[in-house]
Amino acid sequence: MYPIIKSLNIKAWAEDDRPREKMMLKGKDALSDAELLAILIGTGTPKASAVEVAKAILSRVNNNLHTLGKLSIRDLMAIKGIGTAKAIGITAALELGRRRQTHKPRKQQDISDSVDVYNIMHPQIADLPHEEFWVLLLNKSNRVIKKERISIGGVDGTIADIKMIFKSAIDSLASSIILCHNHPSGNLQPSGSDVSLTKKMKQAGEMLNIKVLDHVIVTETGFYSFADEGVIKD
Repeated sequence: MYPIIKSLNIKAWAEDDRPREKMMLKGKDALSDAELLAILIGTGTPKASAVEVAKAILSRVNNNLHTLGKLSIRDLMAIKGIGTAKAIGITAALELGRRRQTHKPRKQQDISDSVDVYNIMHPQIADLPHEEFWVLLLNKSNRVIKKERISIGGVDGTIADIKMIFKSAIDSLASSIILCHNHPSGNLQPSGSDVSLTKKMKQAGEMLNIKVLDHVIVTETGFYSFADEGVIKD
């Protein structure tokens, strides 16, 4: 548990200092991270305001919102003043923020290189605590028709079904595909099974006239492209 300093209830503060009222009067940009979080929390404890509870949460993650997004509901509930409902509310808000990053304008969904793949998939899978395998389905202009999660695994790996991947590609009338998965460990090097799967996928794609353009491994801080490294060749 984290110590919380006794203070006045927010209702006793000047109206300009209350987070909700402050947002209405001055706009969202005028609020600190703690004040925004306090709005989600709603109420504090008998001995601490919602803002102070929010500050305790941020102190737990060294005021890093990216780290805050990784806290589980149980982690949040370990902080005094945060019960199940508040923990779920905070988690839901952070998840909405994460999903917002994945919804980019259509014009930005054209793939010209591995960096484009990384920019699309990083918000989706980079900070997950487990591996997920995704596929980007592209049309003839290398525009993303759809991105689809194929499987969810554990910390050390996940299974990608070749039949399911190409079924998705055929159903979407994709001209080409790009394979993607994350490494929670942060290790950018592909495993032997990653290399083997990639080669099998390319061979299968040639038979179906669906090109496998790349396989990109995503971590929080970087990526590995099979195409850039010459593992996949035209």
